[in-house]
Amino acid sequence: MGRFVQLHLLTSYPPANLNRDDLGRPKTAVMGGAPRLRVSSQSLKRAWRTSEVFENALKGHVGTRTKSMGVKIYNSLRQKDVAEKKALEWAKAIAGVFGKTKTLSKGDEEKLKDPALTEQLRADLINKPLEIEQLAHFGPEEEAAIAALVDTLAARGDGPQEEELKLLRAKHTAADIALFGRMLASSPEFNTEAAAQVAHAISVHKVAVEDDFFTAVDDLNKESDDTGAGHLGETEFASALFYQYICIDKALLTETLQEPELVQKTIQALIEAAATVAPTGKQNSFASRARASYVLCETGSQQPRSLSVAFLQPITGTNMLSDAIAQFEDTRAKMDAVYGACADACEIMNALTGTGSLRNVIATAVE
Repeated sequence: MGRFVQLHLLTSYPPANLNRDDLGRPKTAVMGGAPRLRVSSQSLKRAWRTSEVFENALKGHVGTRTKSMGVKIYNSLRQKDVAEKKALEWAKAIAGVFGKTKTLSKGDEEKLKDPALTEQLRADLINKPLEIEQLAHFGPEEEAAIAALVDTLAARGDGPQEEELKLLRAKHTAADIALFGRMLASSPEFNTEAAAQVAHAISVHKVAVEDDFFTAVDDLNKESDDTGAGHLGETEFASALFYQYICIDKALLTETLQEPELVQKTIQALIEAAATVAPTGKQNSFASRARASYVLCETGSQQPRSLSVAFLQPITGTNMLSDAIAQFEDTRAKMDAVYGACADACEIMNALTGTGSLRNVIATAVE
C-alpha cells in the first residue's frame, strides 16, 4: 500500500462569491505576480465535512465542532428534572473538560437578579458561562460518554466525580477529526494530527473581482406613488477555474481510525466531496454549483508535491480548461523526468474528453 494519496482537481465556477473576506469580497491571492481568486482550505473542509456525502457515507463517524456543548448538556439535565443550580454546575464541569469556559461579568450577574428580565435574555445569560472559549471537536465516542454521564447524574441526583470527568478519548472513530485534525490546548495528549493536507484552491488565471449593483422592488408599491426601488444593494463576485490539491496520509489515517473499512469509506467520502461539493457561500444568489472537470489521483510512498507551479504563469486564451489540463500534464511529465516517478500509480478522470471516472479514481485511492 502506498502511503500517500495525492489529488489534483480542476473545477470551474461561474460568477460566485464562495468564500468571503472580512469586507464581504471574494478572497484573493497574488500568485506569479497576478491576482488570483482563492477559496480557503477552511471553507472547503467545512463544506465537505458537513455535506450529505459525508453524512451518508460516514454515518455515526462524524464529530461535532462547537463551543456550546455545555448548553446542550444543561438543557438535557433540565429536561431530566435536575434543578437549575445543579444543572448549571454539572454542565459547566463537563464542558470544562474540553476547554476553558467563559465567565459572567458582575454586571451580568446583577442582571440575572432582575425579576423583569425577559426569558430570552435570562437564557442567554445562563448559557454564556456554559460555553467554552474556543471551538472544540467532539468525537462520537465522547458525545456518547457525555450522554451516558448526564443520564447517570440525573438518576442519582449528585454531581460528577473526578473519574467520571475523564471524557476525552485519544482513540476515536471520527473520520472528520482523523482527516482534518483536532487541537486541544489544555489537553494536548488528546490532540489528533490531521491525515489530510488541504491546499487553498487557487484560480489558474488572472481574475478581476466585479461589483453587482442590484435592486429589490416592493410588491405593494404603486408606481404612481413612488417609482423607486424598495431596496438598493451591492455585492461582489468573480468566476474562475480553480486548481485544488489534497494530500492524504493513509498510514496516519489508518493509525488514527484503526478500522480498514472505515479508512476506505473516509477516503472515498473525501474524494467524492472534493469533486462534487461546492462551498455554500452566496449560493442562493449565484447558484454556483460545480463539479470537478479534471481529477488526477496519484498513490505511492514518494515525497508528496503540489503541482501549482503549473499555473505560476496564468492561463490565457479562450480554451481555458483544455489549456489548463495540457499545461498541468506537461508540468507533471517534466517533474517526473527530472525527479523520477513521483507516484507508483495514477488514475485520471477527464470530463472534457469523457474519459475515466470518479469511481475509478476512488478505486485507485483505496486499493
